Amino acid sequence: MTEFSFSCTGVRADPYAAGPTLVFRLRITASEGVRVHALALRCQIRVEPARRGYDNAEAEALSDLFGERSRWGSSLNPVQFAQASVMVPGFTGEIETDLVVPCTYDTDVAASRYFRSLKDGEVPLLMLFSGTAFTGPGGFHVEPVPWDKEIAHRMPVKTWQDMVDQHFPGCGWIRLPRDAMDALLAYRSRRALPSWEATVETLLEAAGERTP
Repeated sequence: MTEFSFSCTGVRADPYAAGPTLVFRLRITASEGVRVHALALRCQIRVEPARRGYDNAEAEALSDLFGERSRWGSSLNPVQFAQASVMVPGFTGEIETDLVVPCTYDTDVAASRYFRSLKDGEVPLLMLFSGTAFTGPGGFHVEPVPWDKEIAHRMPVKTWQDMVDQHFPGCGWIRLPRDAMDALLAYRSRRALPSWEATVETLLEAAGERTP
């Protein structure tokens, strides 16, 4: 069996992607002298929230996900972030490749809510690898990438913030059922409100959550 090892040398936001996208730079090393003709690589990425600290503002923002801080000993569990695949070209020894991960700013998604709650510092990620390798000096020998291949990576929070700002500068969005959206549209039309921002602010003022 070929021995593979992985490391992540960095992550960046893709400035040219149509939607929010992160690009992880992977370094892959194979057993010495082994010719890898191709590598069909899969990667599962999880957030490991217990591996960093949080200030009071972040803890309050995370209460919807993990409950009160007093419960975090049992509730601060890993959060699924993404699954991505990449076809790595042939190499001998070592190669670097990009793993492209499309993202979402949908606050109904737990990972997005987690990222949005952080002000600075780093996001503790765990990257778990699997896949199929095609190796051999001549012809093809097919072998799996062992399931125990995983690495920890700490992504700067600013990388996520920069990615979101590229596509939603100064904004956010929420998903609503159609009937709720129709009711909001009717409310806006009856009051001749100029924008959705004005509609929400009017509702907050009526509920006493914001001073006019």
